[in-house]
Amino acid sequence: MATDFHKGVQSRPDFLDSVVPRKTHPFAVTLLTGGIDGHYVFGLATSLLSKGVTLDVIGSDEVDLPEFHNRPDVNFLNLRGSLQSNVSFSKKLLRVSKYYARLIRYAATARPRVFHILWNNKFEVIDRTLLMLFYRLMNKKIVFTAHNVNQGRRDSHDTWLNRLTLQIQYRLSHHIFVHTDKMKRELIDEFSVEDVRVTVIPYGINNAVPNTQLTPADAKKRLGLHDHAKTLLFFGRITPYKGLEHLVSVFLRVFSRRDDYRLIIAGKPDRCEDYWRTIRNEIHEDVQGGKIILKPEFIADDEIEVFFKAADVLVLPYKEIFQSGILFLGQSFGLPVLAADVGSFKDEIVEGKTGSIFKPEDPADLARSIEQYFASDLFTGLTNRRRDISSYANERHSWDTVGQMTMSVYAGLLQLPPPEKVLKSDVSSSISLDVRVPP
Repeated sequence: MATDFHKGVQSRPDFLDSVVPRKTHPFAVTLLTGGIDGHYVFGLATSLLSKGVTLDVIGSDEVDLPEFHNRPDVNFLNLRGSLQSNVSFSKKLLRVSKYYARLIRYAATARPRVFHILWNNKFEVIDRTLLMLFYRLMNKKIVFTAHNVNQGRRDSHDTWLNRLTLQIQYRLSHHIFVHTDKMKRELIDEFSVEDVRVTVIPYGINNAVPNTQLTPADAKKRLGLHDHAKTLLFFGRITPYKGLEHLVSVFLRVFSRRDDYRLIIAGKPDRCEDYWRTIRNEIHEDVQGGKIILKPEFIADDEIEVFFKAADVLVLPYKEIFQSGILFLGQSFGLPVLAADVGSFKDEIVEGKTGSIFKPEDPADLARSIEQYFASDLFTGLTNRRRDISSYANERHSWDTVGQMTMSVYAGLLQLPPPEKVLKSDVSSSISLDVRVPP
């Protein structure tokens, strides 16, 4: 399904006045999206709707999707409106003030008993403290998905205020979802969250990006690559913790001299002007010479496929991470992944079968990993292995599994009979035999 999550549709004048009253459903839930990450919102919402949940979706233009309109089981409330940054400070202030007023008004009268927070809004101190207290005062059961346990530490700007407000939000949440066992341990050890209040759920694969009959050969042609170009891909938002400088350094020092190697960098730099300026100056000559294909901007949904199909391997040279949707997106296109040994990457990659792991911030080991991959059976047999890798990813990160596990938590909080039981102990038990490591 081709859905552009970033074009949005026109806002309606008064969202709360447009809501049609409806009978309260046993599984009535409000998804608080922060107005961002339309791919995740789409995946979770469609899974929950397929299981009989009724949803109020609190969003923005970015997540205002056609699938959320003209159906009786969804109230889409575009309380946030535009997120465009190219407006004056006064307009931004007015826009945000109106949003919080609408959100408080909504929460005071909302029918759903469960408020599921997928992302906080920009002013996280307010969201983590005052809004959480208000939701509790309104007798809501609060579920929070912690995509990052402590993003401030990951981005190297952790503070005592950041940790304090995180502690408050985690304390006030009735239940918390995380994506890895390591994240759960961090919640328990660093924020004293009780084990029983934390559930590890898979990170659902982006199921809204088109995957057509486009072949890898055709994708290479679209990007001006020859058929036999050994192509590395760095994809996604560019920010220092992702370690792009290490991949660039290795490519310039080792691989740009070889006629058959190419590097694609596709993604928008995010609030790192000096960092990006340094990298761009370093790669300028190779971009001009066609060794590096550079697209430093937001990549629309209908353009994503061509990059993942043109590449022979996805490289994630991250310095710090909890989990990355880019890894699963790459695997869903059948693309092997070379990833730094950070976060839980090691748990998601079957060595030699779906990719490999290298030492973080170690250019020599990254170079070794790249050379070893292109000399491997995985690369030479990639045409036949792509389907196996895709099946592996889709079975481990199914939105159906995510939806079932999420419903089970809702049922417990609402003291309702649980939905169909889900085996949470080993999501990987049904993985394709073709990519399993032999005992």
